Amino acid sequence: MTEKKVWFITGAGRGLGVDIAKAALAAGHAVVATGRNVERVGAVLGDHDDLQVVSLDVTDPAAAEAAVQVAVGRFGRIDVLVNNAGNFYAGFFEEITPEDFRAQIETTLFGPINVTRAALPVLRAQRSGLVITISSTAGLTGGEFLTAYAASKFGLEGWMESLAPEIAPFGIHTMLVEPGFFRTELLTPESTSYAAASIDDYAVRTKQTVDAWNSMNGKQGGDPAKLADALVSLASHQEPPLRFAAGADAVATFEKKAHELLDQAAVYRDLSSNLAHDDA
Repeated sequence: MTEKKVWFITGAGRGLGVDIAKAALAAGHAVVATGRNVERVGAVLGDHDDLQVVSLDVTDPAAAEAAVQVAVGRFGRIDVLVNNAGNFYAGFFEEITPEDFRAQIETTLFGPINVTRAALPVLRAQRSGLVITISSTAGLTGGEFLTAYAASKFGLEGWMESLAPEIAPFGIHTMLVEPGFFRTELLTPESTSYAAASIDDYAVRTKQTVDAWNSMNGKQGGDPAKLADALVSLASHQEPPLRFAAGADAVATFEKKAHELLDQAAVYRDLSSNLAHDDA
């Protein structure tokens, strides 16, 4: 068995968070499982000597600090932080209200920022730790109906990629996880909010997209339990990957994006490469 570690997991009351918590416990680790509804978290995970359930709304920085203190008070340290809590505001940009767009950013970008800010002093004092942030293939490639969600995930990518070298000297690693389509609860009414249809020009595509996603719910190819096991395994590596493509569809997205960037760099290479001052 790997060395026992303390995992701090957000959004552990449903979806992938439940599977990660169960996988970590099954591997012999201690888990601090957080969520807005502690009764739900406790119900889905059950009783365990190495489990601490804590209330946490990731959009509240004070709550994040309090949850971290509970974790340290119970287990003395945090070894693996998993930023998993999230939601999904879907719709065409013109139809998503400014309030919903901001709410998406608050939860799926500032939420992980709040929790990581609270945990980093602990990890830095330990001179060790791993920050895992669940992003998405939508953090690599945008698409229609995804403006708010992709904006938050692209933000995660830039933040984590920039954070990595800042905290590496303290023995703290980071790992971005970009899942493709997994059979989680992301497309359920509890997680997804669709913008109200208000502009006729978008009406047909809105209906087509919502119908397609509703038909996909519960039929996604990815197994979240297998992803959870993979993350527990990767967390035991001395050098975890900076990015992990989760799923065959995610691997394809990585490759497609890489080729697109190379192609875009090449098509105007001469023009792009001749923009310096003449005296340079």
